[in-house]
Amino acid sequence: MIHLRNEREIDLIRESCRVVGLAHRALLRHIRPGVTTRELDEAAETVIRENGAVPAFKGYHGYPCSTCISINEQVVHGIPGNRALVDGDLVSIDIGAEKDGYFGDQAFTYAVGDVDDASRRLMETTRESLQKGIEAAREGGRLGDISGAVQTCVEAEGFSVVRQFVGHGIGSKLHEDPPVPNYAPVERNPRLRKGITLAVEPMVNLGKPEVTVADDGWTASTSDGSPSAHFEHVIVISNDGADVLTMSEEEIRNGS
Repeated sequence: MIHLRNEREIDLIRESCRVVGLAHRALLRHIRPGVTTRELDEAAETVIRENGAVPAFKGYHGYPCSTCISINEQVVHGIPGNRALVDGDLVSIDIGAEKDGYFGDQAFTYAVGDVDDASRRLMETTRESLQKGIEAAREGGRLGDISGAVQTCVEAEGFSVVRQFVGHGIGSKLHEDPPVPNYAPVERNPRLRKGITLAVEPMVNLGKPEVTVADDGWTASTSDGSPSAHFEHVIVISNDGADVLTMSEEEIRNGS
């Protein structure tokens, strides 16, 4: 079932998204060589709880941490621990929060120090593909318009979109209908209507699209060992395109 959210619900989702943005802002100040992923996870949880929310991921289907932190070839669902960041890493951080019964969810990939040109281009393309997907989200259009826009942008640069993990609806649950693939055609291609809230999240590999899941049952990595990037925004379909409910990267970096 695809929910159409009213203004009150949208405001509650926006507030949870604001908390997630504050957590990203806090982590941005900590991302540097030598910091461990556990330290980043603890910092994010502190911010979430200080703002009256709870970490949405912690305990979700048994997941042990408040954030997902994936480095280099890790695509998504990396479990924070003792691993320390090093210069040249790509670190993808996915954060979710629940406040007053509604959810926010947002992912960014950050460069640690100086990264190589291929990794930087991968980040830029993934970020651009997210923007293209958002621009394609219009009332009366189809979900596949978003998916196709993401895929076209990614493949034009010679990269590949992950197919085993997709975006999703979001609202009073972390994951709701509809699934939001980053490739077209999609099997379920509903029409986009005002009030639909979606988490659009391209996961893009430098190499091939296939991923494998580690023995921990969570950490997904590229099968060929190539780097991956992940960006995510929560949007709501409105009368005039899509409104982004999560903070922009500029807002996070500038503290505005």
